[in-house]
Amino acid sequence: MNTKTMIVTTALLAGLSASASAESFGKACTTEPKTKWMTLEAIEKNVKEHGYEVVKAKMKETCAEIYARDTDGKRIEFFIDPATGNPVGTEWKAPSKKG
Repeated sequence: MNTKTMIVTTALLAGLSASASAESFGKACTTEPKTKWMTLEAIEKNVKEHGYEVVKAKMKETCAEIYARDTDGKRIEFFIDPATGNPVGTEWKAPSKKG
């Protein structure tokens, strides 16, 4: 298991809490140049390997935003530093009206 995966594992399992948007942290998710960022696909893969179903993923400014569901179908949004793969926050979402 590489260091990035181990860090993501620890942070995901810890259930780090944060507010709805990366801007509410008062700082960017990363200050590293884009040349040092992981791909969105690599970040998605790490999230999937921890039992989450990725519904949507996007890079927004300096954060990877991953919208996912846990094994019980609960919705969660991850804000991830694309340079390290570390989550800088998560937000559990209210159940959707469709299911």
